[in-house]
Amino acid sequence: MNVRVLITDDHELIRAALVHLFNGALGIEVAAEAADGEELLLKLRTTQVDLLLLDLDMPGESGIDLIDHIRRDYPDLLILILSMHDEVSVVSRAIQAGASGYICKNCSPKILLEAIHKVMLTGKYLSPLMAEKLAYASSSPDPKNLESVLSNRELEVFRLLVEGKSNDEISMQLFISEKTVSAHKTNLLHKLDLKNIVQLVRYSFQHKLFT
Repeated sequence: MNVRVLITDDHELIRAALVHLFNGALGIEVAAEAADGEELLLKLRTTQVDLLLLDLDMPGESGIDLIDHIRRDYPDLLILILSMHDEVSVVSRAIQAGASGYICKNCSPKILLEAIHKVMLTGKYLSPLMAEKLAYASSSPDPKNLESVLSNRELEVFRLLVEGKSNDEISMQLFISEKTVSAHKTNLLHKLDLKNIVQLVRYSFQHKLFT
């Protein structure tokens, strides 16, 4: 019996490469494709799917919010995140939101296929290295429980600011206005009792939040 996979990524080239990979793989069938959260939710209503292969960064609803939405409507659906982000905080939040597994886009095709089969077999997948990083992070004292302090969007803005992105770049990536970006920036600085972006970046590096 084939695993019916729904591929969701806003880059057509990546979707085409994944379709090509899965068409040549034993036991995997591409049930549908989607380019954003809205199309994904439509496909889930009209297509029988065993596993969702999901990118975190897409137009419209995406990231942790989209995982939450899917998990509420389809509690039994297996979700394997395929993302460019390998930060422990991002992986941890995706798993806590209900993702079944997490794999980075720089993995080999063989590893991706193994991850899909393992999620189908056991209901979960993390690479040994990422599992070790998560275990270490959970055992390390954290001066702030960011998940209870910051909203999902504030955490996204926090990460992008640490990556050196400007308000304009964050606005385009998250599909929100620059005014909204500024508001999130102000809120997270206030919540973390920090005065400026320099302190915010230093805080991130000191506590290894996005490494």
